[in-house]
Amino acid sequence: MYVDFLYVISDIWAMKKDIVLIEFGNKVRQLRNEKGWSQEELSFKSGFHRTYIGMIERAERNISLKNIARIAKTFDVKIEDLFTDKK
Repeated sequence: MYVDFLYVISDIWAMKKDIVLIEFGNKVRQLRNEKGWSQEELSFKSGFHRTYIGMIERAERNISLKNIARIAKTFDVKIEDLFTDKK
């Protein structure tokens, strides 16, 4: 019974994590589109590979805080702006 409870908690955490990745990827895509940049242009400006940018936008990568900071710097926004709807 306890093991079943752990699986439920694990599934809930996985769902929440996916939502965070989806929202972050959507924000990166939104900022990129506002700048009129392609994924390739964002990759050039940020130093990340083009496929990595695509994976972030599709919520396929759980990126590190260092990489989040690098993306924020590329867009010239604060890190917290990548997690909010404010401009």
